Amino acid sequence: MANKVMIVGTGNVGMSYGFSLMHQRTSVNELVLVDINTEDAEGEAIDLRDCLAVSPSFMKIRAGSYEDASDCDLVVITAGAPQKPGETRMDLLKKNAAIFKDMIGQIMASGFDGIFLVVSNPMDVLTYLTWRYSGLPPERVIGSGTVLDTARLRFRLSQRLHIHPKNIHAYQVGEHGDTEFALWSCATAGGQSIMDLVDNAERLEIEDYARKEAYTIIEKKGATYYGIGSCLAMITNCILDDENRVLTVSNYDELSDTYNGYPAVVGRNGIVRRLGLQISPDEQIRLNGSIRALQDAIKEVSE
Repeated sequence: MANKVMIVGTGNVGMSYGFSLMHQRTSVNELVLVDINTEDAEGEAIDLRDCLAVSPSFMKIRAGSYEDASDCDLVVITAGAPQKPGETRMDLLKKNAAIFKDMIGQIMASGFDGIFLVVSNPMDVLTYLTWRYSGLPPERVIGSGTVLDTARLRFRLSQRLHIHPKNIHAYQVGEHGDTEFALWSCATAGGQSIMDLVDNAERLEIEDYARKEAYTIIEKKGATYYGIGSCLAMITNCILDDENRVLTVSNYDELSDTYNGYPAVVGRNGIVRRLGLQISPDEQIRLNGSIRALQDAIKEVSE
């Protein structure tokens, strides 16, 4: 495999992702940067190449165009209108839907036959539209989902329990946005149920933190990008190395005809399978509510 990756959008998120790839072991052999501002893409490529003499990985890095997607294994889309302070992710929908229709059309015209990884917000709906616009099988269109939200949840739990985040298995699921929530019935730390270790009031506070932290960061510094950049690098390596890792990426739910963040096995061909977890009745109600919000958004943009 060529292990060629294209980043569409050389803003803060795209370049935090590129920088994260440079500073860890990765199977990426070639990185192509594409942006409507071609000078910016070229400048970012030069800047990243300056890391090659000291970074743990080596790869070809250059600016390019949508035509270069023809032999890419993965196209990661971070481009789109930015989220402004006080603006919800859903407020971005109408602005970005039109951008995506043209963008996906050009990428598919190149002969692209790899995997899409969508990051731009509102991510779940734009992932759904990418699937529709591209005509690819749903398992080869993925959104970044609630992977970052899950990382926030696990970090906050690690602080509370004094246990390393990698030893905490808990998932934030649903829409990447205001209706997401934690699956406490499935959450464990070292094999122990989180529900036995943390009382309900604290769990609600931790869940709320994971859901709203993005707004706090946007209010204070204007945008979030380091956390999602690191998560995208992890997802990329999971795909290219066929790790079959369980991640809360946004994946297709045939029953609801939506993309939403839910634990799924991710490997070289994209989504291997969506897990069938035994969640509580209350959690199922909350998941249904989150899915309805996404269905309403899809219906709105379709009209």
